[in-house]
Amino acid sequence: MAIDRRGLGMAVAGAVLARPALLSAQGAAGTVLPIGFVTTLSGPAGYLGEEVRAGFELGIAEGGDALGGTRVRLLVEDDAARPGQGQQAAERMMGAERARLFSGLVFSNVAGTVVPAVLDAGGIFVSANAGPADFAGRECHRNYFVVSWLTDSMQASAGALASDLGYRRVMVLAPNFITGREAIAGFRRLFKGEVVREIYTRPDQVDFSAEMAIIRSERPDAVYQFHPGGTGIAFLRQYQGAGLLGAVPMVVSEPSMDHRIVAALGDAALGIDVSGHWNADFPNEANRRFVAAYAAKHGRMPTMYAAQGFDTANAIGAALRATGGSVADPAAFRAAMLKADFASVRGEFRFGPNQHPVQAWWGLKVAPGADGKPTLVTQRRILDPLGDAFADRCKL
Repeated sequence: MAIDRRGLGMAVAGAVLARPALLSAQGAAGTVLPIGFVTTLSGPAGYLGEEVRAGFELGIAEGGDALGGTRVRLLVEDDAARPGQGQQAAERMMGAERARLFSGLVFSNVAGTVVPAVLDAGGIFVSANAGPADFAGRECHRNYFVVSWLTDSMQASAGALASDLGYRRVMVLAPNFITGREAIAGFRRLFKGEVVREIYTRPDQVDFSAEMAIIRSERPDAVYQFHPGGTGIAFLRQYQGAGLLGAVPMVVSEPSMDHRIVAALGDAALGIDVSGHWNADFPNEANRRFVAAYAAKHGRMPTMYAAQGFDTANAIGAALRATGGSVADPAAFRAAMLKADFASVRGEFRFGPNQHPVQAWWGLKVAPGADGKPTLVTQRRILDPLGDAFADRCKL
């Protein structure tokens, strides 16, 4: 079943490149398998793509420049968070490089154009971050997998955490684009209290003084905000500058308070409650090895984006091991992928019926680490492994 781009309501400016025919067989013994990796490497959210790429590359390096015993070549291009630019990059890779297997996307609005372009041409996409709700439900596809999470599910975990913490009146804020709208819808899904006000900010906004004034006047029990990357750092600094940090508690999901944001904010982040599916302090052996290897190579703590990139590389590697390194038979690759025969840094991981994760969710808190510096500390499990709210709409 091909994804209907019209159903997504997405339009790409400019001419659309003709989709090339893909190789009938790739990754056979003795060849190098190209993997298209379209991600966001520039702009305020550029580090998100850098982290996803770093984690994926670490997975390749640990396999001896291979995944599942198959030598691979990672083709990386920056989509700059622009759907049209991302689609053109993917189509160049399918043409000039004959790439059939893709990963790397960060933002759902870019996925709305890139994923259909790849799937309509007979390719396979394994997402390391972006997870639009449409693709989990009616627009699901046999050649589309998500190893990270659905935006709705990640933000629903923040709603569950806010309820567990006893907050009854919460103000919610997110950027006014598909991911932001899905974030607020997800938060509402498991929040048991009242959303007293819903505010949509501009995706490129850096001045939140008007929003700070509204929060101060409304005085909710808590604030939930979804602003990943550089915009999240700007939001938190202005929240502190407005004197709200100690006055109105904040509950966020991990994209709004990852390890890079914690490091940038320092003590200003202390005490903020965070929900997530992974943390650097998870005690399983795969995670300990990953965190140590990442820190040794990059000199810093990995973010969840790097962890997802690493898991995605290993999930693909497990499938390639089972298919002998070939992606020529999508049905065989799909059967191998769905086994999820790899050690996830999250510990518990499996695919649901719509080929999206079934995983647990955790309550974290920004607190002093062993070295006294602020870090994310796992406190408790808030949701047992569960899939997403759209799986029953997927008919594969």
